Amino acid sequence: MRLLFDARYIRTDFHDGISRYSAELAAAVAAVAPERGVQVVYLISDERQRAFLPPGAAVLPIHAPTSWREPFTALRLNRHRPDVVFSPMQTMGSLGRRFRLILTLHDMIYYRHRTPPRELPAPIRLGWRLFHLSYLPQRIALNAADVVATVSETSKRQFAAVRLTKRPVVVIHNAPQRLAALLQTGSVVVPGTQNLVYMGSFMPYKNVETLVRAMASLPGRTLHLLSRISPARRADLEALAPDGTDVVFHSGVTDEQYAALLADRAVLVSASLDEGYGLPLAEALALGVPAVVTDMPIFREVAGDGARYAPGTDPDAFAAAVRSLDDPAEYARTVAAGTAHIARFSWARSAGILLDTVAGLAR
Repeated sequence: MRLLFDARYIRTDFHDGISRYSAELAAAVAAVAPERGVQVVYLISDERQRAFLPPGAAVLPIHAPTSWREPFTALRLNRHRPDVVFSPMQTMGSLGRRFRLILTLHDMIYYRHRTPPRELPAPIRLGWRLFHLSYLPQRIALNAADVVATVSETSKRQFAAVRLTKRPVVVIHNAPQRLAALLQTGSVVVPGTQNLVYMGSFMPYKNVETLVRAMASLPGRTLHLLSRISPARRADLEALAPDGTDVVFHSGVTDEQYAALLADRAVLVSASLDEGYGLPLAEALALGVPAVVTDMPIFREVAGDGARYAPGTDPDAFAAAVRSLDDPAEYARTVAAGTAHIARFSWARSAGILLDTVAGLAR
C-alpha cells in the first residue's frame, strides 16, 4: 500500500501549529508504517524540509501549497499511483484524482476570526478572507475528499453543527511535544505558582489583556509573555499593566527556554476567547505543570481536571484560580489529574488512527 503524506506545511525556520502537527505526525507514521505494510512517501516543496523528516524518508518534491498549481495537484500525483494521499490541510487540489484522499481541517476558528497569517502573500491573504465569508467553499473542498480529518472531538462537533461536510470525519488528535526532553540534564520541574507563563500570539481573540489585568490581584508574581510581539502591541499591553506588577516580554524563546520557564515554579495561563486546540496547554500538562485557562469546551477536552477554569473576561476570577493552586494539596491533585488526562494524546496513537483510516480506504 502506497501512502503519499503531504509534508509541505513543515516550516524550516520555526514551527507553527500546522508545521509541528505535520512534522510530529510524519515521524510517528514512519515509525509504524513498515509493520503495517505501508510505503510512505513525503511530499515536499523545499529541500530544507528533508531535515524535519525521519532519516532516510522517501520524498517527492512538488510545488509549494501556495502555488497557482495547487488546484491541479491531483493530476500530478496520479502519475505516482498512490493508494491514498493524506494532507494536514484542506487546500490540496483534487481535480481528476485517481486515489483515495484524506484532507484535514483543524478547526473553524478562521470563520470567527478571519485574519490570515501575516507571512502569506497578499493575494493569498485576500483569498483566505473571501474563502471564510461562507461555508460553501469549505464544503466543496471537504466533500471532494473521501475522509475528513480533524484534531479534536470539539472540532468534529462544530463541523456537524453547521453540516460542513458529507464525508466521514475522523479525529487524529494533536499531541504535545515532550518538553521534559529539552530540560538540561538533571533538571526537574520545581512546583510553585510564582511564574505565570503565556505562550501564544497576541491577536485580539487571545485576550492577553485579561492576564495583564489579573496581575493587580497577584502581587509578588511574574507574568511571562513568551512570543514575538510588535512594538505597538507591546505598548498597548504595557499601558494596561497595573503599577508595581511584573510583566516580562520575552519577544520569542527557543523550545529549550520555553521548557525551562515552565519548569520553574510556573502555571501555564491563557485567557483566550477562542482556540482550535491549545497546544501550549497540552505541553504544560505533559511536563507536569498545571494551568489556569478560559472555561470553554476545547480546553476542557485537552486538559480535563488538569487545569483550573475561569471566565475569559474576568481578571479577578483568573487571579483567584491561580491562587487556588497555592494550596499544595490542590496543586498536586491538579498536576496528577493533568498528567493522567494528557497521556491519552500521543503521536503514536494518532499515527495508528491515520494508518487505520488509510487501510480502510485502500480496502
